[in-house]
Amino acid sequence: METINRHNTYNTLFHWHSFRLKLVFEGIAVGILAGLLVVLYRFALERAMVLLQGIYGTLSVRPQFIPVWLGVLLIIGVILGKLTKYEPMAGGSGIPQVEGVLLRKLKMNWWKVIVVKFFGGILAIGSGLSLGREGPSVQLGAAAGQGLGKMLKRVKLEEKYLITSGASAGLAAAFNAPLAGVMFALEEVHKNFSPLVLLSSLAAALSADYISSGFFGLKPVFNLQSLSVLPLKSYLYIVVLGALIGVLGVLFNKSILKTQLLYSKLNIIPKELWVIIPLVISVVLGFILPQVLGGGHDLIVGLLTGGEFPLAFLFVLLLVKFLFTMISYGSGAPGGIFLPLLSIGALIGGIYGLAMVNLFNMDSNYINSFIVLAMAGYFTAVVRAPITGIILITEMTGSFNHLLSLAIVSVTAYIVADLLGSKPIYESLLERILQKQGNNDAAVGDKKHKSILEFAVCMGSMVDGKQVRDIKLPSHCLMVAVRRGEREIIPNGDTVLCAGDYLIVLTNDDRAAKINDSFAKLCGSCEVQK
Repeated sequence: METINRHNTYNTLFHWHSFRLKLVFEGIAVGILAGLLVVLYRFALERAMVLLQGIYGTLSVRPQFIPVWLGVLLIIGVILGKLTKYEPMAGGSGIPQVEGVLLRKLKMNWWKVIVVKFFGGILAIGSGLSLGREGPSVQLGAAAGQGLGKMLKRVKLEEKYLITSGASAGLAAAFNAPLAGVMFALEEVHKNFSPLVLLSSLAAALSADYISSGFFGLKPVFNLQSLSVLPLKSYLYIVVLGALIGVLGVLFNKSILKTQLLYSKLNIIPKELWVIIPLVISVVLGFILPQVLGGGHDLIVGLLTGGEFPLAFLFVLLLVKFLFTMISYGSGAPGGIFLPLLSIGALIGGIYGLAMVNLFNMDSNYINSFIVLAMAGYFTAVVRAPITGIILITEMTGSFNHLLSLAIVSVTAYIVADLLGSKPIYESLLERILQKQGNNDAAVGDKKHKSILEFAVCMGSMVDGKQVRDIKLPSHCLMVAVRRGEREIIPNGDTVLCAGDYLIVLTNDDRAAKINDSFAKLCGSCEVQK
């Protein structure tokens, strides 16, 4: 195995041009695999939600069967607890876990994650928990990419590209949004706009979207016939909405982390049974407020197409959906926050739009515009990926007339959340996972194998404009190449590094995580001039 690994590492370093083309074809393969997997997952969840609606419809006329349904949910809770105990990496959203794998701080058994996440997600979301399919879809796609890399015996760098490509394909298939899938993979998951990542991720996302569109049809997730464009004189209202969304996004992030902390103090209930708490609550909500069950797709569709709701009812929906999302996600059940946070944003936008109509006599046709804008702004405030949010909402609604207003509300929400000191939610969740492990610098891999790492030099970073000899590089690594556009430079002491360069670094597999952290500080952090 060591000989194979060294041979693959040699081939990757000395056949870089062909490596780029190979990644495109491998991205297509990952996209097809991830697309098929996520389409099946998405279809199963839709059938499960239809079944759930039928169950509550039956229970409303035959309440004597409620104890039976409670018993079924208790069994589902026990099964979910055993599944997440069997494979802890399959619990929760899945996106922080994928980011941890790419940072070489977590290990993921791809086939276990696929099995547990697939069936666990169907049981959790299909039972009515306020969780989304998109985070799990990203992890399912990433696991498919890792699986292909393992089966083809690819080096760690290539496997990393395939994982990112799979994550891109997963989101593309989940939302019918290939461009958002690519941007999310670059902006949030990989945190790097490398041309190699772009090529493989784009190939994977387009392939997955082709598979998804062939099954679900060539139409946006929210197929709106018309969406009124807000006039320029109303843009002050958009800025105010962005500021409000930014504050509420910070509240969402803090509430998620606080809920997880509260669950960890439930000593009287074993961790494996935490999921029973939201499952029992879902029974009550299924009778009095069924709109809050599930991820929130039907809730958003109802807001956009079902006419105006009373303001008081929207406030109740917002409060209950928010709290139920916290309780559902904090339990550790397999499911994400992607779609629930979009539905919460839609509710905020609906309330804001209705308030504008009542207070300032604004045309009620603009309420849907505020709903769409609030979804993008809330996503940005929570996830801190504004470009992804803008593209995602554009692809989901099929409307390209709102790019300017989407950008304004997203940037405003981002600035407000940043000023309030809020971290991106997936970064915070990853830190929480690593803290639970007790060792943030735990080694993943072994010293026998080599890893190739890639780092982008950011403008104003510690290495920008400096010669290699003047940079204090971490030990146990070797900078083997510098990619500058289409050029590949073999570095020496006189080589000056520039913003936009990509550094190719070779290190032992077991030191990859620490080397990754060190170079992230050197290449990504601005140097303070004294």
